[in-house]
Order: sequence, then structure tokens, then C-alpha cells
Amino acid sequence: MLSGVHEIAAEIASKSPLAVHGTKEMVLYTRDHTVENSLKYIAAWQTGMFQPGDMAETFVAKSEGREPKFDDLGEIRRGI
Repeated sequence: MLSGVHEIAAEIASKSPLAVHGTKEMVLYTRDHTVENSLKYIAAWQTGMFQPGDMAETFVAKSEGREPKFDDLGEIRRGI
């Protein structure tokens, strides 16, 4: 089981940090809100979530046959 968990963790870690953070935010938001409100929130969040740099790195890495390398997000502050 631990091997499977490590595989999943490695796959998640290989993704854009902003996309991973955004997914976590959406899961937490939808847990406590209606479907209608959640869909509106997700649509608004995704408008600003797609970073051209991350998308370009993904496409270039795929064309070069390598794994993409993303910059860290830095510290995420809560309650501001």
C-alpha cells in the first residue's frame, strides 16, 4: 500500500503547484457550499488560475519528451 501511496504522491508532485493548490481549494470549498455556488466559485477561480508559464512549460516538456519543471508557489498565507 505504501508503494501505491508514494506513486500517487509523486504524480501529484509532478504537476503545477498552482494547479495542485487550486484543486485543494476547490475540494474544500465545495465541501461546505451548494453545487450552484461551488460551480460559480470554480469558474471564477479558474479564470485566474491558468498561468501561461506553467502551460508553456507543460507543452515544451511534452514536445521534448521530458517531465515539466515548475516553480514553487512560495508561502501561502491564510486568513488575510
